Amino acid sequence: MKPVALLGPQRLKPTVGEAARRLGVRGPCAVITAGWQEREDETEELEAALGLPTVNLRLYARWERLRTEDPVLALAHRARQDRLRRLQALYRERLAGLMRTARKLFGMQGDPTLLDPERASAVTAVRALDAHHLQRITETNLEFESEAHPGARAAVAGQRAALSRMLEDCDSVILAGGHVAVLLGRLRLFALEPMLRDKTLIAWSAGAMALTDRVVLFHDQPPWGAGDAELLDFGLGLAPDVVVLPHAKRRLRLDDRERVRLMARRFRPAACVPLDLGDHIERIDGAWRTEGARLLASDGEVRLSGSTAGPRALPPVDAAPVDAAQEDG
Repeated sequence: MKPVALLGPQRLKPTVGEAARRLGVRGPCAVITAGWQEREDETEELEAALGLPTVNLRLYARWERLRTEDPVLALAHRARQDRLRRLQALYRERLAGLMRTARKLFGMQGDPTLLDPERASAVTAVRALDAHHLQRITETNLEFESEAHPGARAAVAGQRAALSRMLEDCDSVILAGGHVAVLLGRLRLFALEPMLRDKTLIAWSAGAMALTDRVVLFHDQPPWGAGDAELLDFGLGLAPDVVVLPHAKRRLRLDDRERVRLMARRFRPAACVPLDLGDHIERIDGAWRTEGARLLASDGEVRLSGSTAGPRALPPVDAAPVDAAQEDG
């Protein structure tokens, strides 16, 4: 597999050009900005920061065209999305009670021989619900595929073939941030995953989330009350073994040991990696290079990583904790 770089947000401190130079990227680079939706074509700042010629795949615009060309597919897609939204609401309702109990147990003081097994059981219950939710999502997506047959429809097949031709001359692909559900949906509809496997990938914010195994939505302090991290869907799996947390300083209470500990344990063996301005991790030859990156540790600390970690997981190293004092990116 070609290298993969996951970056912190780019709007205020663009580092995409530095990442491209580190990885030896040469243009033209394919660009995916579907998460920006109607702003998909506004790539001037990205191109200036990258410093290389680009080819915009315009996935969002392609889907808008398909909705007109194939109204039957559009109706099936809308029905699938409505079902997914209802499933997410049911999952969120069940998750609230389990997370409330888990946080309470992790915040208790007392005999660890009594508390630790209860905490472990609470985490197991949350993980079981997460797995159940992902299974329901998978079943819904498979039902859509079996009933709507998007790949067999002329309009979709034509778009997929056109995208494949466009990518033939591009050795690398840049995936920007924005609305992660929109971005992931377009990547899936146009079957981009196999086309991206032999490309160098550079992504941030929603783009980075879409490349991982599981897309996790998170906000510890939303306006509507205490937030619980929730699974949205499987990602493309091209950046495995990590849960990326864009804008972590703004969205997570990284100084709350119990919240950090619960999140790290809930999603292991995947490593929870905050990605703020200037942060980056890279996967080269099957191993993550994480020197200087922060990782959420299962003891509740936020620690700086060592230089590399194995291909299956990114365990935090023993080091001093760092200060942990949706912009679209």
